[in-house]
Amino acid sequence: MYGIVGAILTLTVPYLIGFYSTSIETEQSLCPFKMLTGFPCPGCGITKSIIFFYEGNFMKSIEYHILGPVVVLFCLFAIIILSIEILLKKEFFNHYLYSKKTAYVLGGFLAIYHFSRLILFVKSHSIQDILKESIWL
Repeated sequence: MYGIVGAILTLTVPYLIGFYSTSIETEQSLCPFKMLTGFPCPGCGITKSIIFFYEGNFMKSIEYHILGPVVVLFCLFAIIILSIEILLKKEFFNHYLYSKKTAYVLGGFLAIYHFSRLILFVKSHSIQDILKESIWL
């Protein structure tokens, strides 16, 4: 049941932010790591990515975070599968979802992706630009 609620919240919060926000691209990130350092964390951009995915702008969604569309699809899949599991009282994918191998593969992918994003971020931003994205300037 917690998985279904978590997936619904994960899908609903970006929708509400996108619905009530007028300029999502220019708004300051609420990421504590980015506010302190000026550098993006591994999850930075995923909410904006999901918002643009909802708007049908797939390229902009991928630009903000490559895993944004994956999160949407995974949450939809999780809601359906977990609901079926509750109704049938059977577990279908727990072996894969709670696997160390799955965690290592996803963690490794996220680490490589984030490291690549950091390199591009540092190449395209000056120290002054990075500090402007933090709370220090």
